[in-house]
Amino acid sequence: MDSTDAADLVAEISEEKAADASANRFRNRAALLIAILAAVLAIAGLGGGNATDDMIGSNIRASDTWAFYQAKNVRQTVYEIAAADLESRLATPGGDAAERTRLSARLAEYRATIARYDSEPDADAPGDPLRGEGKRQLRAQAEAFQAAREVAGERDDNFDMAEVLLQLALVLGSVAILAVNRAILLVSVVLGVVGSALTLNGFLLLLPLPF
Repeated sequence: MDSTDAADLVAEISEEKAADASANRFRNRAALLIAILAAVLAIAGLGGGNATDDMIGSNIRASDTWAFYQAKNVRQTVYEIAAADLESRLATPGGDAAERTRLSARLAEYRATIARYDSEPDADAPGDPLRGEGKRQLRAQAEAFQAAREVAGERDDNFDMAEVLLQLALVLGSVAILAVNRAILLVSVVLGVVGSALTLNGFLLLLPLPF
């Protein structure tokens, strides 16, 4: 082997080592990216699970509160009908004075009950519309639960999309390591960034989803 062949061989070995070193650096960076994406995916999964629980819980509480509201409304209607009947009887002239007094007292009780069904704030927080058992308070509570359900639904949508994109990013990242392909890794990075942004938005709801 002459000196030229030896130099070519050394150069070839050096190029192979450089290529191996470059591939190793690429794989290490891709592996680090995959680890980060897996951590974000775990966070998104946790957030999505909590959002789903909140959505289901708020929906159940809203349904129960509306059912309580309807029950109050039915009972109030019964008293209103009874009060109207008493008013009609009292409007008729004549009759026993003691009986009319008794009917008047009962009418006053019915009217007080009707008013209580309409609005019955909590004695400990009379100014809080979300506390109490009157129809007005129950409506406010049910609407608040519905609003909480909508917010939880928005969070859940963000987390669902984030999980899909992060899972795709992980798959592409793994493929990029095996193929040592920077283009595939770039796509993985883009999907990972979008998925991470959706995860953050799921917690903060900074921007509404366009779909």
